Amino acid sequence: MSEWKEYKLGQIAEVQTGPFGSQLHMSDYKAEGTPIITVEHLGDNKILHNNLPLVGDADRKRLIKYTLREGDIVFSRVGSVDRRAYVRKNEEGWLFSGRCLRVRANNEIVDSRYLSFYFGQESFKETIKMVAVGATMPSINTTILSEVEVCIPPLPEQTAIAEVLSSLDDKIDLLHRQNKTLEQLAETLFRQWFIEEADGITENKPLGTLIETTLGGEWGKESIEGEFTKQVCCIRGTDIADLQVGLAERTPVRFIKEKKFVNIQPLDGDLIMEISGGTDDQSTGRTIYINELNRTLFPYPLVYSNFCRLIRPKQKAYSYFLYLYIQYLYKQDEFFNLENGSSGIKNLDYKFLLFELKFPLPKKNEIIFSFNERISVYFEKINKNKQQIRTLTQLRDTLLPKLMSGEVRVTGYIF
Repeated sequence: MSEWKEYKLGQIAEVQTGPFGSQLHMSDYKAEGTPIITVEHLGDNKILHNNLPLVGDADRKRLIKYTLREGDIVFSRVGSVDRRAYVRKNEEGWLFSGRCLRVRANNEIVDSRYLSFYFGQESFKETIKMVAVGATMPSINTTILSEVEVCIPPLPEQTAIAEVLSSLDDKIDLLHRQNKTLEQLAETLFRQWFIEEADGITENKPLGTLIETTLGGEWGKESIEGEFTKQVCCIRGTDIADLQVGLAERTPVRFIKEKKFVNIQPLDGDLIMEISGGTDDQSTGRTIYINELNRTLFPYPLVYSNFCRLIRPKQKAYSYFLYLYIQYLYKQDEFFNLENGSSGIKNLDYKFLLFELKFPLPKKNEIIFSFNERISVYFEKINKNKQQIRTLTQLRDTLLPKLMSGEVRVTGYIF
């Protein structure tokens, strides 16, 4: 460990804040152009590509100082100041917003991949949150981030460590991509059977004809309190969104009454739908299916918040069909017309959606059973992939602090 050295971040990297609000306005956004990364696009050490704002060529040139290169690391400047994402080759040339900071490593001293993994340690995240200013809305700036101390080994060992951790991330990304492809195949098959080639096999009926009941959720307590003794993981709308693409890493652990848990515990084949929380840009109605495989992704039994609703099909064989039908309607933006509430938070009229509106449904159950048999293999593979993602993620997160502290050295590089 004697060859490891401590630096202030500003000694080994340049820290740059994004453009001030006066330099970039929402009115500057275009339908086509160069993407701008905001805090919302900082995933788990990767840039999320959903709903990226775009600027035209004139603004891109005007803001060239805020251009990103492969190897840059983007931090959240306000709010969740411990969030960061590594910029990959396909994001080179993008811009970053004023709510972010860009860290550009001196590659003669530090491997930028290593540095980004270093920032992912829980101990480093706690340090960033401690040095942030502002009680209500924590924030950091170039000076604060530049003064943070990091301890790094010689450059060749940094690269070796980054290779180990990157290989795990690459496997995780591959499984995510496989899952996205599998779900798209299931969605394509659904549209083919029940939308595009449905003549003669469907009749207009409410989705509720396939539903036994719906149940409200329970948010519970933060800690054991009175009869609130049953420890659970409580799914929210944001967790549903995470489960649709991978894992819900931040699902809150809560405590509810044992009797309540027995009454609302999700069973195999149930669906959980978000019924409150929509915005002007994103409708309410995100939905996930429950089965034995995806229940094992959580450390405690599942429940769902009172901003969600459990949908229990009359038969488990209806589950994937209902899930894909709701997904289809959601992606067609049908739910915007079924919302009420203030301009801030929208609520979905799920009763009207499920029990009053009529949609083309198969005339015979055998059609649904045949469809379920056809697509079950996709969802079984998706859930097995999610379990493997969880295993690889846990391995990476276990190795990370050990490699960064020198407790574990990379075989083949050291000795």
